[in-house]
Amino acid sequence: MVVETEGVRGRYGERVPAEVPAFAKAPVLAVAGAMGAVLAATAGRYGYFGDELYFLAAGRHLDWGYADQPPLLPLLARLMDAFGADSPFVLRIPAMLAMAASVVLTALIARELGGGRKAQLISAAAFAVSTQMLGSGHYLATNTIDPFLWTLLIWLLVRWVRTRADGLLIWGGVVTGLALNTKFLIGAFWVVALAAVVVLGPRDLIRRPALWIGALIAAAMIAPTLLWQAANGWPQLAMGSAISQEVSVGWGGRALFLPTLVVSAGFPIGLILVSYGLWRLLRSERLRPYRFLGWTAIGVLAVFLVANGRYYYAAGMFAPLFAAAAVEIEAGQAAKGWRWLTTWPVFVVAAAIAIPQALPLVPQASVAVTPAWARPIFADEEIGWREITESVAQVYRGVPDPARTGIVAAKYWQASAIDHYGPELGLPSPSSPNRGYSTLPRPPESARDILFVGNDPSVLVPHFTEVREAGALDNRAGVRNVSQGMKIWLATGRNGTWDEIWPSLEDWGF
Repeated sequence: MVVETEGVRGRYGERVPAEVPAFAKAPVLAVAGAMGAVLAATAGRYGYFGDELYFLAAGRHLDWGYADQPPLLPLLARLMDAFGADSPFVLRIPAMLAMAASVVLTALIARELGGGRKAQLISAAAFAVSTQMLGSGHYLATNTIDPFLWTLLIWLLVRWVRTRADGLLIWGGVVTGLALNTKFLIGAFWVVALAAVVVLGPRDLIRRPALWIGALIAAAMIAPTLLWQAANGWPQLAMGSAISQEVSVGWGGRALFLPTLVVSAGFPIGLILVSYGLWRLLRSERLRPYRFLGWTAIGVLAVFLVANGRYYYAAGMFAPLFAAAAVEIEAGQAAKGWRWLTTWPVFVVAAAIAIPQALPLVPQASVAVTPAWARPIFADEEIGWREITESVAQVYRGVPDPARTGIVAAKYWQASAIDHYGPELGLPSPSSPNRGYSTLPRPPESARDILFVGNDPSVLVPHFTEVREAGALDNRAGVRNVSQGMKIWLATGRNGTWDEIWPSLEDWGF
């Protein structure tokens, strides 16, 4: 059924397709609702993730930028915290909504590519059972909001290709501005996409005034953050270098970038549809007007691979690849032997594989005795934050001079937990020289002594008369996460100002 029509000539006289398939509203919304329901059911099972606590801490010190990110996530965390009464569930509502909306947008991309009810349902369901997207929907994080904004932007672009309605490009500028204030990654998309458009078309895109008006809007939206970065010595560059090193050491480096990315799309549905969708975007005559998106996917992947970035940086391209694959499958372009792939039992199996990998199904009390392979990779880091803060509070109560003792954590996760739970336990605001926390408030000059939370206090030795072990963190759940057993040290007799000491403590590692 066809329900929407467009004029046969665009503003510049080009031919515009006159028909678009009907939106498969009921089944697509059902899929989005099912994904949202699964995310909601698991959102409050454990506690905050370490990065979420950092976003909350950064949100208490709102600024135009931070050493490791633009300002949108801290602002969003602060807004949700104001409503949430210390609730991980409430904090994660934007993440759940973003992923559910992305399901609908993926179906709408398939529709713009000419896909009917079946194609829209396949693409929506593929997104909903993607391991990466399910996991992203569980946390309020940049890698949740960023793929949603990429998907929204790509829908605006493919709709523009079909309709040549230039207002879509203006909105594309707004979405780009929001994405830039989440992460800077969307810049790579635009550089590659415009290069692909110049080579493959539609070349009239770059001649549209609306595109450049949208670019000016995006530039105005990101200008305050860029000014903040310039005024603070471009710390984002140091952060990028630290992430590259982290990926090399702990994420398998460039060798595992592509395999991990493809598998994260979901098994078996996602990894096959991502691969097939890319192939059809590059080869299909039906999809020739959108071929630039296929080369954009390759270019974006190459950029992040060369930069040695995290694999999920490229996950924003999943939606158009799912959509292209679904459209071609619906049109009968896939071999008959692959028809099993789009049957409902396969999607059920894919969901049964993805959900335990991405979401916390194991009861919190059982996490310590559950094998690592049977629980989500980050589940351990949602447990015990209040308890480790109580460990610090217990030591703090025994220091010789609490009024002149500050708290410094070696890593930003522990600092964020102390910032969140410490006030009710009588702790002063913590500081950390680690990553983005380094530009949040330093210890006050009145802090002649500090409690240092971290395993290696050697960086303090030149700056204090004495450094001695005073305790250790205990999450009281037996979970062997990064905080469990971390040492607490008492450093006394500071021999310089914090302005002198702090730069020497700066640490970009994880």
